[in-house]
Amino acid sequence: MDLLPNSAPLATKLRNTLVQYHSIGDSEWRVAKKTKDATVWRKPSEEFSGYLYKAQGVVEDVTNRIVDHIRPGPYRLDWDSLMTTMDIMETFDENCCVMRYTTAGQLWNIVAPREFVDFSYTTSYEDGLLTCGISLDYGEVRPNFVRGFNHPCGWFCIPLNDYPSHSLLTGYIQTELRGMLPRSAVETAMSSTLANFYSDLKKALKT
Repeated sequence: MDLLPNSAPLATKLRNTLVQYHSIGDSEWRVAKKTKDATVWRKPSEEFSGYLYKAQGVVEDVTNRIVDHIRPGPYRLDWDSLMTTMDIMETFDENCCVMRYTTAGQLWNIVAPREFVDFSYTTSYEDGLLTCGISLDYGEVRPNFVRGFNHPCGWFCIPLNDYPSHSLLTGYIQTELRGMLPRSAVETAMSSTLANFYSDLKKALKT
């Protein structure tokens, strides 16, 4: 088990990595799934042998409220159907913490429940916000869970110029689920999970 990292340099490095992902040209992405709420693309990850996924859609709400529903806090468990538990393990400041969370089984439990311990950081970006995270090898792995690993992930939430009450939400996710899983099952699960994330979030913001 690793010790907790120094939060400031990790936060800076994480932000810079996500900004780099955000500048990747359109030609490098391939569409993986398209719904009325979001489009999901993917490209080979440079961090591990799987894919870096990009998801994007317009959400009808202001940036701060959307990000409050995504980052660690009281809202996330209420609406995210995939997340089953969430605990804040350490808090560095109001925008920076370490959380442990668990996810439900997927695809008729071909993908068994997973546990993650993530460093999470939220900061300003242009006229909006970026909330991002990366997994840590920290804390004991609990029984009945496989410990997954999130390589640098994050969500950019930017108000639309002409409709400031609407926001463009763009996510970059590269999750190493670990365990013995067929690659096709992982790809199906990731694309569907990201598309569902938008539809579930929109429902939550309307209530």
